[in-house]
Amino acid sequence: MPPLEWQHELTPVMLTLGLLTTAALLAGVVGQYVRLPKVTSYLLMGVALGPSALNWIPHEAPHDHIEAIEPLTQLAIALVLFNLGCAFPLAKMRQIARRVFRLSVGELAVTFLLVTGGLMAVGTGLSTALLLGALALATAPATTILVLKEAESEGPITQYANALVATNNLVSIVAFEILFLATLCLHGQLDQSPLLAVGQLVQDLVGSAVLGIVAGLATSFCFGLVAERRRLVLLVGLITLVLGVCLVIDVPYLLTFLAMGVTVANSSYHTRQVVSELDRMTGLLAVIFFVTHGAELRVEKLWEAGMIGLAYIVLRSGGKYLGIRWAAQTGHEEPEVRTWLGATLVAQAGAAIALSSLAVERTEHMAGALPDMFHDIKTIILGTVVVFEIAGPLLIRHAVVQAGEVPIAEAIRRPSKEGPWEQIRTIINGLLMAFGFDPWHKRTEQDLTINEIMRKNVLAVPLSATFDDVIELLEHSRDNTFPVVDNDGTLAGVIRYRELSHALFDRTLGGLVLAADVTTPAGRVLYPDEPVSRASALFAASKDDCIAVVTNESPQHLLGVVRRRDVLRFQVRERGKGGNSQVGP
Repeated sequence: MPPLEWQHELTPVMLTLGLLTTAALLAGVVGQYVRLPKVTSYLLMGVALGPSALNWIPHEAPHDHIEAIEPLTQLAIALVLFNLGCAFPLAKMRQIARRVFRLSVGELAVTFLLVTGGLMAVGTGLSTALLLGALALATAPATTILVLKEAESEGPITQYANALVATNNLVSIVAFEILFLATLCLHGQLDQSPLLAVGQLVQDLVGSAVLGIVAGLATSFCFGLVAERRRLVLLVGLITLVLGVCLVIDVPYLLTFLAMGVTVANSSYHTRQVVSELDRMTGLLAVIFFVTHGAELRVEKLWEAGMIGLAYIVLRSGGKYLGIRWAAQTGHEEPEVRTWLGATLVAQAGAAIALSSLAVERTEHMAGALPDMFHDIKTIILGTVVVFEIAGPLLIRHAVVQAGEVPIAEAIRRPSKEGPWEQIRTIINGLLMAFGFDPWHKRTEQDLTINEIMRKNVLAVPLSATFDDVIELLEHSRDNTFPVVDNDGTLAGVIRYRELSHALFDRTLGGLVLAADVTTPAGRVLYPDEPVSRASALFAASKDDCIAVVTNESPQHLLGVVRRRDVLRFQVRERGKGGNSQVGP
């Protein structure tokens, strides 16, 4: 059966998707070594592959691969916004609502007035300045939230930034739509009464919120009824369905998924499991989103934006910083909030691009100067986004690090302990074993070192982890012993499943107990230059499934673990060659 026409079109798009994701993975690894946020690494790789550099990604009709991948990028934003909403149960929102409102009003007012007034001062028309002032309010949600999540930051700046991202985008959408209608009215191009137009906008916003609330209640109801292995399918199905409904009825899905997340946070006992399930997919879609977004960026547009674009960059950045500083000073916030919160709100992308593009589509058939004005606005936004999206993640990360909200170990961002040569050795050993050859031929437990048999990239429990985090780790692991580390990676002890079993069903412990409270001394550890026979002896004298491997010098940093089953596997081979080793009970 010959392939259908759509199959001819799909194959190149899949090739592009594979190229983007593979290149993004490479960029992320390189970015780790030069200490770049992953978001910035993905964006820069996208710029390199896009029309601004190598031009390897088809971007013109009828073979616009970026447009073909757009549903995946929209799904990525939906997941990020849903996760953001899940972080705000009402009890938490009530605690910070007054402060967030004060900070938001100050930041939005100063940014709008500074951008509008500054652009008019450099010769921009009133309508253009007002519309750009409204667009300046928006903050890129995916960029901001994912950089904060990658940095594992925690504190008032992180909490405020999450809340302000949602507020900024909602206010920007409403302000731009109102000013857009006012502009059409002033130019005599409005085809309905202003009152009806505003009523339609309110209807869309209310409908978007109601849809999110209903979807959130459906998620809370269904999640507990579905088998654990099918929960991810349920969540992806519901979120995709809701996103499709939003696109069909043309309502802002930003508000829909925020409302959906907040509803789940306040109506379900399974919020942590919901977020944990979606995190598996969010990571992949976020990679696709940012590398694709980078491929869309046109560096040449920055030059087209000219002096107005440069003024917009300076004025918007200044508005975010000065607005937060003034509002935080008035509200007697901590010095770190006054100094660093504004920097976390500089990134700009999706909402501003979408609104400016929508305005161009709505006015391109009109006569007069309106189409040209909105084309100029879109050019300015597309040009300045290049700066905001590349500099934004760097500023966000710098801000939370300087404010002390990032663990020291994360701020240092050590590269993976598994180097390329070790990976090559592991692959060769695996291939030899697959074809029946023993890579440790003629080597005994005395000849083989711990360094050669230990697992290096292991998940350690931070001392500051909550009891809920510990339980979640237990649920997703086959081990019964877990190393615990402090902020600089020093082994602090271990957590053993058998010592926790009496407390697992006490719900009150979740928010009260930390990993430090249930950590016990490791008692026994291994060093990388010791023989495997040393591990055999320790396993024979204990019931632990794994033993931590640490550095020889003090403080003893965690290097990895040796698992009982790996030692046992080696000993089975030894017995096959005539040995009589034995490991533990």
